[in-house]
Amino acid sequence: MVQVSIAGLGNMGKGMARRLLAEGHGVTVWNRSPAAVDELVAVGAERAESVTDLFAAGPVLSLLAEDAAVAAVFDDSVLAGAGPNAVHINMSTISVDAGRAMAERHKAAGVGYLSVPVLGRPAVAEAGQLSLLAAGDSALIDSLEPVFSVLGRRTWRFCEHPWQANAVKITVNLLIIHALEAMAEGFTLAERHGVDAHQLHSLITETVLPGPVYQGYGEEMADREYLPAGFRTTLGNKDLGLAQAAADSVGLELPAMSALRQTFLTAIDLGMADHDWASIAEVLRRA
Repeated sequence: MVQVSIAGLGNMGKGMARRLLAEGHGVTVWNRSPAAVDELVAVGAERAESVTDLFAAGPVLSLLAEDAAVAAVFDDSVLAGAGPNAVHINMSTISVDAGRAMAERHKAAGVGYLSVPVLGRPAVAEAGQLSLLAAGDSALIDSLEPVFSVLGRRTWRFCEHPWQANAVKITVNLLIIHALEAMAEGFTLAERHGVDAHQLHSLITETVLPGPVYQGYGEEMADREYLPAGFRTTLGNKDLGLAQAAADSVGLELPAMSALRQTFLTAIDLGMADHDWASIAEVLRRA
């Protein structure tokens, strides 16, 4: 049995906690709002009163929404009080700059630090089938593999600097967004010529574009059903901002970025902020 702490109990955090509990592992949880903590305590988790208490209970997995939340929850006072042999595994999707800053602050405080963002929806987390994108000290990654193997089907190792995993996650999300935009354009073009979107979806996923992105999000577009959201449009817009910042930091121009940002902003204006990000298809459909 492993003992793990989790900070941040959104859909992904809850899915991971439930997975670990279902496999018989000890889980201590903390969240800024208490309702999610109560829900998990009811099924066997231990409650932490503070993030410092999380460190005392075991390695801390954090799943927080953005740069500011990560910096606020794991501030210098928390890291200073984490204690000897403390370890923080940051699984949030954050900017490269924030990832660099977090690595430096943890090193200064003597706290072990990895960046391990994940690929997969909450149901995938609960099934233990996530893909984990890990970067940082290889010996520390090795020591945590008993935890990672419960949560994911594979741990992908990227480089020695934790922030490099943040760059990988941002890149993957940018590729998904491009796929969403490609499907939105393709489906709308075919529909304007009287082609059924479900037939087109079957064609592309069984021939030229198999895989979970075209299969899952394409089905949502064909059905025009975007709730409940697996990944909200507002978060997709946030991730586009992370990609833009990462590109700017290395002097790279991404030619399609402005069009993608405008599509997401329009979708939000149309009331789809909390719909699944596949809902960007409706921007073209309504044009």
